[in-house]
This record gives sequence, C-alpha cells and structure tokens, in this order.
Amino acid sequence: MDRKFDIIIVGAGASGLTAAIFAARRGAHVLILEHMDRAGKKILATGNGKCNFTNEKQGIAYYHGKNPAFVLPALRQFGLQETLQFFGELGIYPKKKRDGYYYPASGQAVSVVETLLMECKRLDVKIAYNIGVREIVKERERFSFHTKQGILKSRCCIIATGGRAAQKTGSDGSGNLYIERFGHKLTDIVPALVQLQGKQSFLKEIAGIRADGKIQIYIDGERVAEDMGELQLTAFGVSGIPTFQVSRHASFALFRGKAVYATLNFLPDLTREETQELFIQRFCHYGGGKKAIQALTGLFPDKLNKVLLKEAQIPLDKLAVECTVQELAALAVKAQCLRIDIIGTKGFDNAQVSAGGVDTDEVNPTTMESRLAPGLYFCGEVLDVDGVCGGYNLQWAWSSGYIAGDSAASVCELD
Repeated sequence: MDRKFDIIIVGAGASGLTAAIFAARRGAHVLILEHMDRAGKKILATGNGKCNFTNEKQGIAYYHGKNPAFVLPALRQFGLQETLQFFGELGIYPKKKRDGYYYPASGQAVSVVETLLMECKRLDVKIAYNIGVREIVKERERFSFHTKQGILKSRCCIIATGGRAAQKTGSDGSGNLYIERFGHKLTDIVPALVQLQGKQSFLKEIAGIRADGKIQIYIDGERVAEDMGELQLTAFGVSGIPTFQVSRHASFALFRGKAVYATLNFLPDLTREETQELFIQRFCHYGGGKKAIQALTGLFPDKLNKVLLKEAQIPLDKLAVECTVQELAALAVKAQCLRIDIIGTKGFDNAQVSAGGVDTDEVNPTTMESRLAPGLYFCGEVLDVDGVCGGYNLQWAWSSGYIAGDSAASVCELD
C-alpha cells in the first residue's frame, strides 16, 4: 500500500465514504482508514435495514446541536435534490413513502453501501480495514497517521469517525482522542433517538402496548419537548418514534443531574373538558350494566384500561354508573397526563445516534475545515449535529461528507 496520499479519511461510514467519493472525483489520491472489518456497518442498521436515506422536508427545524444553523450552508450546497441525483447516478432508485421519507427501491440498506463502495472502487479510493490509528500528528503542511501497520502521510485529514451510538457498528467515540489533541473542544455527548427508562411499577402491566398519543418531557418541572405518534410501552419504559424525537432532551438533563419526567396523553386531540365529558358519556349515560373496566373497552387497549383506572383510584369492578364526576375527572387526568419518572435511557448501544460532539464554533460551516488546524476536516455524526428521525442524520452525513471531501480536494489541487 502507498504511504503518501492527498487525503486520508478516518472512518468508512456514510460521511466518510461520501467524502472519499467527492474528493476522488476531483482527482485526489484518497485513503480511508476503518477500524472495523467492513465499511458502512451503521448504514445497514438504518430504517430497520431498509435505509431511510433522506426526506423531502428539509431545514433547520429538523436538526439539533449547540448551533443548529451550522447545517444550513451544507444543506444549501448539497441538499435533497443533490442527494437524490447523487444516489440516482450510483443506481439507487428513490422510493418516497409516508411523511416524505425516501428509501432505496430495493428496500435494502445494503444496496446503498454496495453502490457507495462500487463508486469508491471505480475512483480508485483505497480502503484499509482493521486499522487502529494510535495517533494523528500534524507536521508543517502534512499529517502523519501512526498505525500498527506503520506511518501514513497526507496533505489533508478528514475525521469521519461518528459519535458513540450503536458501538457494535464501530461508532464508539474512538476518534475523540485525535480531535482533542488538535485542541478542539467536544460538547457533552449523550444517547439520542433512544428509548427512555421509567421507574413506575405499572410499566410491567402495560408492556407490549402500542397506542397513538403524545409524549411530553419535563425537566425540573418545565415542559421542554413533545411529539405525537405511536407510543410503544415496555416493561422498562417508553419507546417508539415520538419518544426517540424527544429523548435527546431527557438524555442531556439526566447527564446533568436534573429531574426528568414524561407525561403520556392517549387522547391528544381532545381538551380536558372534552375528555371528561367523553368519560361521563361512557360511564354515566351508556354504562348501564357495565363495570368500570368494561366502560373503557374499545377506547384503549385492555391492559392500559386497567392501569388508568388503578391510577385514578377507581375499582375495576365498580359499577360504571356509580362512578362520581370527581373520579371521572381524575381518570381524564390520567388518560391525558400519565406520568412516568425517567431514570435513564437505554444507552449508547441502543441509540440510533448520539447528540453532541465537535464544537461547531471551531469549524467552518461552508468547508467543514477546522478553524484551529488548517487541513483538518470533519463530517457526519462526529460534529455537534444530530437530526430527528426521518433520514435527517444520513442527510447530514451526505451533505457534510460532500463539503469536507470537495473542500479538502480543492486544497490539494492548489499544492
């Protein structure tokens, strides 16, 4: 293998492969160093193996971080249309589904990985697997990569090592050591798009339930986030896309030692007064001959009916018509504000992404180049940028990868 390259990229994930392709298209001699035994492992897990690789809805509202506006220059240069064109040329026929989600028509994430690797091969991008980078040092205008296989050198370095989520795919935070040695600060890194753990004992009783509703997150008593959709209730807590969407807020708060709780609203389209009236109708007007538990049949899943009644302190076998207005008001509160005290998340291993990373104040948003170390670039999840569910984290990988690869190659052209 050659020892000198124009650009060496650390990490063969979504952003690293994209950066390599666009750098090589400009004529750069590119090497990717990957510490796993294959490329794109995390891509294979996205969209339940189907790879939701972008979304027709784009903008700052779908991204988080210390400075969400950091994503805008990259999205303007390489947004939805550029992404669809790029993958279309590689052979990925896009198929749009609900809410503007785009998947490959094959329905397989492996198709995305294979087409990226085929393009890397066509462009003579070298990929070295099972490479452990011990140290990256900048010496004048060159970077030296110290590995077990010897020292490699390049004009530019692109860090695409990912965050800390789904560590079995190689995204284990190992790149942070190199980053800090260049003087860069890392913001707090926590699991995001992850399940939340609660302490209430009734969770075991409602485990397995899927119900449409709203989840709201409270930190030190203040509501900070909410989302709606299908909630998945488990023995440990709450899962499902709405939970993922708000989980970063809970993760950061727990990391900082704050009190966190969630409320679940199973009738989010009704006001409290309308909910109470609904229960009065079901119990008092149409509840003749029914017990309290039977009066809820058909409204919520059976296991949830039992828990809501218990939490409202209404005996399950009490005659529905004998339930008082006060009891039904309490039931309305529980149906729309079932509290779950959050004691943790399911951790990095179960998270789809991590929130936090390289402080974007120290990175040029139009080039992805370090403001501290010229010739050093970042892309993907390693930066303090995380998107919501729906293809946004992969869109960030493609966009930032394009910018980093193209920008680094332009520097090499000038040498």
